[in-house]
Amino acid sequence: MRLDSQCILCLLRRHAETAAKCGTEEQVTAFTRCLMRLLCDGPVEMSAPFYTPGITKLFTEHFGLDDDRFAEEKRLSNRYVLDRFDRISAMVRSAPEPLYAGLQAAILGNYIDFSALQGEVSFEKLDEMLDLLHTIEVDRAQFEALRADLSGARELLYLTDNAGEIGFDRVFLEVIADAFPRLSITVCVRGGPTQNDATREDAQVVGMPFRIIDNGTRIPGTVLELASDALKAALEKADVTIAKGQANVETLLDTGHGYNIYYAFLVKCKRFIDRFGREKLTPMLVRDRDN
Repeated sequence: MRLDSQCILCLLRRHAETAAKCGTEEQVTAFTRCLMRLLCDGPVEMSAPFYTPGITKLFTEHFGLDDDRFAEEKRLSNRYVLDRFDRISAMVRSAPEPLYAGLQAAILGNYIDFSALQGEVSFEKLDEMLDLLHTIEVDRAQFEALRADLSGARELLYLTDNAGEIGFDRVFLEVIADAFPRLSITVCVRGGPTQNDATREDAQVVGMPFRIIDNGTRIPGTVLELASDALKAALEKADVTIAKGQANVETLLDTGHGYNIYYAFLVKCKRFIDRFGREKLTPMLVRDRDN
């Protein structure tokens, strides 16, 4: 999904609002001008997540912010899930359809996004959402297609999104592993700190028991041209890929890659509201070949 006018305006607004909390009006104006230049000079075929490392660099240069400035949010997010992990797992495993409940939990976890949902994430609200886990509605036809594909698959690649959320992903993946014991599972994280996205460290913190690789960059999502060799090999080998979060949709959908990818995410911005015709925070399961 190429960077369009909505994406440009959103990036300018969100990051200018963050910058306003970090420095003087003169500094914020200089930062915003550099941000505009970054977006104008970048490759036209790339999506919004591609620009994240450059934006992070601007925050460091103009305000001295650490390139892992969401470290505390990530720590709290992982702690939140670990404190409730047994409960989440029990809710999923005791459901009439554990696989469906695992998907519900994984999509619910996508709420933990301190970048896209700037100023809107609340662990208290997440507790309320967790209480209503089994009321989350996911497209049944897409779910049945996913289940059928998993039943005949030997290799599953799971592209993660945020810290904290990756704990919900662990619950879902463990249910998948129980349902399809011959399935080999590979989990992909980011190649380094970027926003509040999950890295190898976050996977280790939440006890992810499957093979871990990384995408080779600090770009949220999966930019195929810049992907690590391990990720490229895993994509080629996978019978099914599950991609979490909007960034993976933005970087992979409409690229003509040919992989069998299911995107699981919450709608978080106007472009996605317009593209899918759904309200903000609507749970989505979308198959690449059907869009």
